[in-house]
Amino acid sequence: MTADFDYSNISERPRGPFLSVLTRVLPGVRAVQAQVEPYAVAWQRANRAALDGSGPVWVAIGDSMTQGIGATAFDRGWVGQLSTQLTGRGWEHRVVNLGVNGARVGDVLQSQLPVLEDLLDRGTPVGLVTVLIGSNDIVLRRHRAGLVERFVQLLDRLPPRAVVANLPNPRREARAIDNLLRERDAAGDLVLSDMRRHGPPTWRGRLASDTFHPNDAGYTDMAAVFGAAMTRGGLPDITDPGESVVTDPS
Repeated sequence: MTADFDYSNISERPRGPFLSVLTRVLPGVRAVQAQVEPYAVAWQRANRAALDGSGPVWVAIGDSMTQGIGATAFDRGWVGQLSTQLTGRGWEHRVVNLGVNGARVGDVLQSQLPVLEDLLDRGTPVGLVTVLIGSNDIVLRRHRAGLVERFVQLLDRLPPRAVVANLPNPRREARAIDNLLRERDAAGDLVLSDMRRHGPPTWRGRLASDTFHPNDAGYTDMAAVFGAAMTRGGLPDITDPGESVVTDPS
């Protein structure tokens, strides 16, 4: 499987001019941006090693926060921290992290979901799928256009019982996505990770030096929200670590 897995966690999109300026003039931003390529490379190596192993797979879909940018190490983001906790609870698993710095919903549709779908087509025992995406779409007006429709496309392609986070953002599009996720959660189509209601009440002391990405403490809180959602949804099935609990919707 590893020989056929050539997915890259490095974004092909160049850094925007505004971020480029901030990186030059602000040491805190520069320090966090210096993590981007090394963390991506670290996840690529970890992904390939995971696919050489056996047992259920957790596929993590998302952007820089799924990569753990801002944490003290690539595996100290919410994915790495929660993975350690799940292992401690008895769920032996492998993590395939598809997160890409700066990713938007369109990037997930074009690049990350096809990888998940290919893994399912190959019979990979995918035991958990998580999704944390949309923050980079909300930032600029031109990316917000059509965001809700793109999110619907994303949800329609996810396997049943995927754990999907909402966006703790006051904008209209984020509220619409929140309503959409609550409807699908109530229908049993997915499991909502409710960052709007259960995320940190304040980010003071929980942000990295760029004051945008979480630090280790912030990611600990995010891991707790995802963990609570998984418990509520009965995921993963730690009573039988070898059993896949996600099935190909086709």
